[in-house]
Amino acid sequence: MSAHTTEPSGHIWRRPVPLIGDATSSAERDDDVTGWAFDDATRAALDRVIGARRDIRRYRPDDVADELVRAVIEAGHGGPSVGQSQPWRFIVVRDRRTRERAALMADRERLRQADGLTPERKSRLLDLQLEGIREAPLGIVVACDRRTPASGVLGRNTFHDADLWSCAAAIENMWLTARAAGLGMGWVTLMRPTELAGLLHLPAGVETLGWLCLGWPDERPPFPGLERRAWSHKLPLDEVIMADRWPENAPQPPVSGLPGAAPAPEAAPPAAVPEPDPSSPLWSEIAAPDQRHVVAARDRADDLLTPPGSLGKLDQALDRMVAVTGEDVTGGTLVLVAADHPIVEHRVSAFDQSVTREVMDAAAAGRAVGVVAAAGAGLDTILVDAGVVGEPLAGVEQLRPAGPRGDLVTAPAMTGEDTARLIAAGRELGRRAAARGLVVLGEIGVANTTIASALACALTGISPEQAVGIGAGSDAAMIDHKAEVLRAVFGRVDPQALRTDPASALAEVGGPEFAVLAGVTVGAAEAGAMVVLDGLATSVAALAAVEVNPAVQSYLVAGQVSRESCHQAVLTELGLEPLLDLRLRAGEGVGASLAAQHLLTGLAVRRGAGRTR
Repeated sequence: MSAHTTEPSGHIWRRPVPLIGDATSSAERDDDVTGWAFDDATRAALDRVIGARRDIRRYRPDDVADELVRAVIEAGHGGPSVGQSQPWRFIVVRDRRTRERAALMADRERLRQADGLTPERKSRLLDLQLEGIREAPLGIVVACDRRTPASGVLGRNTFHDADLWSCAAAIENMWLTARAAGLGMGWVTLMRPTELAGLLHLPAGVETLGWLCLGWPDERPPFPGLERRAWSHKLPLDEVIMADRWPENAPQPPVSGLPGAAPAPEAAPPAAVPEPDPSSPLWSEIAAPDQRHVVAARDRADDLLTPPGSLGKLDQALDRMVAVTGEDVTGGTLVLVAADHPIVEHRVSAFDQSVTREVMDAAAAGRAVGVVAAAGAGLDTILVDAGVVGEPLAGVEQLRPAGPRGDLVTAPAMTGEDTARLIAAGRELGRRAAARGLVVLGEIGVANTTIASALACALTGISPEQAVGIGAGSDAAMIDHKAEVLRAVFGRVDPQALRTDPASALAEVGGPEFAVLAGVTVGAAEAGAMVVLDGLATSVAALAAVEVNPAVQSYLVAGQVSRESCHQAVLTELGLEPLLDLRLRAGEGVGASLAAQHLLTGLAVRRGAGRTR
């Protein structure tokens, strides 16, 4: 089948409908957002099954048919798994001797745990009926095969235990399916994992989630068994719902949830997340595009007469852009900011400092590589002199520091007052450039890749050795020397202290063009424009803005990833995938201009291509 509508031209286009996968369109989903729901009777039945699920402890000896056992396991196999890894393995245990040994292990552990409780609590634990392993006709052990490295499974590289959570989700599926069929299931974890693994001959790297008893129940409890025996009670729903973050005054639970139990081992403290700082010169009240704009952008792409996502990474970048600006952007402005740096005296560049001025002279004449690339992409150019050695350049906007400048090794790059002033000037410049459409960032400056590497250390936590790169032509000896210089820089100032204060990082280990570019990023975003980043220098400037205002990230497109070794690490910290990977070494906004050309062409495609609605 095909959906079709009429365009303003009167032509009827048939929407291509895939023969596999999701056949719905964004228009259908928008017309009926509840269209994926089951009927009331099905939802009511699900509610009844969830509400009636119980941890069964008493069983009849009657056998369970193989097809029922298989249906329960199939439900587990249909559970969600991290990275579709399906780490579960289901060991069905009917052997009497194996079940007897497992029951003995559970008995021993019950006594061990009871010894850690108060006398009254110990008696109540020992009074509980825990004979399910012996009584149930079979057991199922869900084993988690963890031998695949976490880095090789999508979603496990950061949450290493997500495979175990997947197995727990499988168990819940099994439990509900068993309950719907009238079977009882009980989850026994009163045994030592290593002992159970040895009993079942599990190889190294495979872990169990305990023992599941399965059989016909010899009890039909209307309430959870431990609640019925006054062991614990169900918390009110409102006590377990929190808004946005963990409340500072949230009450502490009883130790391990059981009065009289031994304290649990201390968990590692959560990583610190910088709090919003309205006093920062980078602070803004900007908000990311709301969900309606984000969804509408994706819906518009889905309506095109082409399979969704057919333009690959460009489609993803266009979705971000359309959510912010709409589809009518047809141009933009390259903001090209230049400065020299005292750190050049430490021999961190393959070129003489005079090259900065030569390139700026060429840019003012319209002949520098970046300016020519921008013109080819249909972009205007704004040139900014943020501290080029020598007399101010004619016809170029002047945003120079007024105070002293340092080499980073023995003194800060510039004063805090100059940093704040340049950020503010950059914000105004960004708002002005936004009137033309895209705001494309570029920079010129001998030795500024070393400055960018220092900022990358401060803002991402990477080491000097990880941060330094080839720049505009460094050899191996110079790369080693740059790392040595950065180590000297961070002997003067603690990078950890700068990570939560990006404005101070710009002052201590940055430079004037970085402060201006960070301000341009914020100002352009405030004006509702997309900002296209170029190489490492523009990316670390944008990262300084994002660390203070996470919403700014929604207004960014990573135009390219350069050959600088730490550029990818900075883009990762920004949460951005680069549009282009051309192994560029040029700065000046060349890569960003090429990316802007792709974006503008992509928008033209979206405006001009046939639509199905």
